[in-house]
Amino acid sequence: MLGTALVLALAAPAFAADKQTLADIRAELAQVSAQLQELRGELVASGASGLQAAGGASALQRMDTMEAELTRLTAMTEQLKDRVDKVVKDGTNRVGDLEFRVCELEEGCDPSSVGQAQPLGGAAPAADAAAAAAPAASGGAAPSGGTMAMNEQADFDRAKGVLDQGDFRAAADLFKTFAETYPGGPLTGDAGYLRGEALMKAGDVPGAARAWLDGFSAEPEGKRAADDLLELGKALGTLGQQTEACATLAEVPARFPSSEAAGKVAAAQASLGCR
Repeated sequence: MLGTALVLALAAPAFAADKQTLADIRAELAQVSAQLQELRGELVASGASGLQAAGGASALQRMDTMEAELTRLTAMTEQLKDRVDKVVKDGTNRVGDLEFRVCELEEGCDPSSVGQAQPLGGAAPAADAAAAAAPAASGGAAPSGGTMAMNEQADFDRAKGVLDQGDFRAAADLFKTFAETYPGGPLTGDAGYLRGEALMKAGDVPGAARAWLDGFSAEPEGKRAADDLLELGKALGTLGQQTEACATLAEVPARFPSSEAAGKVAAAQASLGCR
């Protein structure tokens, strides 16, 4: 069910950051453990005088205590890694299921063509490195973080202008092109959200739902994530998917309690008769 699939983004970019941090911590723990073993070897090799200078037998006891603590911390990081991996896998499967369900609602979309969803929180480090190297190898430039590429603002403003003029289908196409041209840019989240708005105003409700789903999947913790989730829930309601819509709407305040979108959920739920 769509709603079940929208107990989403249990894994988000925050989890990707956590996973990378865990990898760093594990590496540091291994390094400290190796240094401790090296220190122990040097202390033993120094003989009785060296051992006495370090504090006598208590020095080895302190090392034993530190090694035991390192072992405990290493085990904890392994457990956390397993938990994060499980959450990422579960969240990714849920998003993939939702993509499949939305495809079923889209005219001309072949559900068998829906590929496996990208892991929530981003690709694996190796894949990220390959993706980062690709633009350099081809001579292209993909913006990242808060850096805006040349012409990015102008292209966004042009698409927004077409939307404001009421040419919704053309605006949707421009926002789609924008997102493909500037992946990961500071305005890409806005472009995805506004593409959904343009498609909704053009009467393409399944297309709008797809746009908001894609926007949320791409940036589950982005500045437009709460808005994407809210509008996706409302669009599902328009499509007659009440159960799924209500479950999706409930995720907004659960995930983004302080967002402006969360304040609009109650009215949306009331209009759909959500329990």
